Amino acid sequence: QVQLVESGGGLVQAGGSLRLSCAITEWVRDIYFMGWYRQAPGNERDLVASLSTGGITDYADSVKGRFTISRDNAKNTVCLQMNNLKPEDTSVYFCSLVLYGGRRIWGQGTQVTVSS
Repeated sequence: QVQLVESGGGLVQAGGSLRLSCAITEWVRDIYFMGWYRQAPGNERDLVASLSTGGITDYADSVKGRFTISRDNAKNTVCLQMNNLKPEDTSVYFCSLVLYGGRRIWGQGTQVTVSS
C-alpha cells in the first residue's frame, strides 16, 4: 500500500523559507498528477502547486513566484520550496498523488506556521 509521508513543516518568521518533502513509500510508475494542498482551520483544502505528466507545473496565484514544486526521482519524493513566507501561508500542507485510473492518495499533512 503506497503511502505519502510529509515532513519539513514548522514555525518560521515572515520572509523566511521552508522546504516541504513528501516521501512516496513505494516506487509508483503511473503517476498522473502530484500536488501540494493546504487547509487552514474552517477553510476548504486548496491546491497550492501541482506537477503533471510532462513536467507541467501550476501554482495558485497567491504563491506564484514564491513557491516551487519539484520531483526527485532518485529519492522518490515531491518537494515544495517555499520562500518569502507570509502569515497568510499558515496552514496544514498536504501532499497528494493521482494515478492513471483515477486513484488518489493523500499524506497526513504537515503544519506550517508563519509568524508576523
